[in-house]
Parts: sequence; structure tokens; C-alpha cells
Amino acid sequence: MTIANLRIIFALLVLLLYVTIFLAGNRYKKNKKPSLLAVLSAAFIVAGIFFGNLKWLGYSLLAGGVVLAVADIIVKARGCDKRG
Repeated sequence: MTIANLRIIFALLVLLLYVTIFLAGNRYKKNKKPSLLAVLSAAFIVAGIFFGNLKWLGYSLLAGGVVLAVADIIVKARGCDKRG
């Protein structure tokens, strides 16, 4: 197993841990759904992990996911989110 494979496995385990914590924390909040920006951010980050062999594409997708996540945090902090 190469180091690149180990990094991908580690990243996926961290992502699985994050999702598990997210679902366990929202067990009592059934009406709260993730926003579109959060879903797009997660999709970009996962795609960046899978396309890690092509460095320019992988890093671009990861950076796009981080930018979308930060934008989602700012929107929620300002109270501009329509979902509440």
C-alpha cells in the first residue's frame, strides 16, 4: 500500500467520523437539514479526495469545498439563511 492510498483511507475515515458525529448530534433535531452550500461543499471535498492523484484537480476541488463551507458558515452566522 502506498502513502497516497493511506492518505485516502485516512481522509475517508475522518469523513466517516464527521458524518457519524453530525448524525448523532442531529438525532433530536429532526427538522434541521443541511443547506445546499453544505451539501455542495461536502461533495467537492469528497471529489477532491478521490481525484487526489491529479494534484491540480484534487486541490482545486478541495479549495472549492472549503470556500463553499466558509460561505455557508458566513450565511448562517449573519442569519440570511431562509431555512432558519
